[in-house]
Amino acid sequence: MTNEPTDDELLAQSLLRPHAFGDLYQRHAAAVFDFIARRAGSAAADDLLGDVFVAALEARVRYRPHKSGSALPWLYGISANLVREHLRRRRPNALIDTDVGVDWHAVDDRIDAHAQRDQLRRALTALSAAEREAFLLTAWEGLSTTEAAQALDTTAAVVRTRLSRARQRARAVLATASATSA
Repeated sequence: MTNEPTDDELLAQSLLRPHAFGDLYQRHAAAVFDFIARRAGSAAADDLLGDVFVAALEARVRYRPHKSGSALPWLYGISANLVREHLRRRRPNALIDTDVGVDWHAVDDRIDAHAQRDQLRRALTALSAAEREAFLLTAWEGLSTTEAAQALDTTAAVVRTRLSRARQRARAVLATASATSA
């Protein structure tokens, strides 16, 4: 059994041996691609994936290790920033982003009943951008609150607060939708 280096170790090694960064890419490219595709679509993910890792390569000297040893929350943070820039360039005059940066075709694949899609869309749209991102990072990407905090460049306490508010707001929207459809 080989002891594979943690992401933190790979990033540290990459400062002297840049090829170590390739191992980090191999480890996380698929997850980062999926993260981007859910927010901006597959075509944008094709374009942005390389940009994420170029930005990460350039920023690796500023990387702060996480207790999990995973760089994925950091990569998600970089990805989220690039997706925001991409969406702003795509829709520069939009005052309100009603699409919430989610690839709804991917949502359809993950949700059992197509009818629930509109309810989920309403619930996610009702959340603030900060609440929605915290919710998606933990519920969809499977990050812990501390990993989500790293991706969002905030504290775990702030993420927990955002999650609590997101759940309350989503429950209220879903309850209203259930009452009107009954």
